Amino acid sequence: MSTTAAVSQPTKTIRVVAAVIERDGQYLITQRRPSAVLPLLWEFPGGKVEGGETDAEALRREVRHRLDAEIEVGTLISFVSHAYEAYSVDLHLYDCRLVSEAPRAANVHEFRWVRSDEFEKYPFTPADEASMSKLLGEG
Repeated sequence: MSTTAAVSQPTKTIRVVAAVIERDGQYLITQRRPSAVLPLLWEFPGGKVEGGETDAEALRREVRHRLDAEIEVGTLISFVSHAYEAYSVDLHLYDCRLVSEAPRAANVHEFRWVRSDEFEKYPFTPADEASMSKLLGEG
């Protein structure tokens, strides 16, 4: 009788949405808090989609929570799946537009407006890194 060794594969998949918000050639990025999973890494603002929520509802909630800002959610522009050690993330990036006053760091460590050619200066989460490569036509 042969036994097959268990291959370490993530068992849980988390649906995550992120907003690509552009203004005057710059993109809004946020830095995760020091106490967060993947501390102090940068990402496009967003978060986990909760049960019964649409992607647009989750994006508006997450951006409001993290940046005290309101957005208009546009079209899906990119999708990547990234396997971490204990789980997998399905990241959906949406083209969004800021419709409220300037954002403020509410539940993020920091936020910045940066040009796409400056992305390499910021250590991004692996899922965001993969999605940026796809966005910039490098993946």
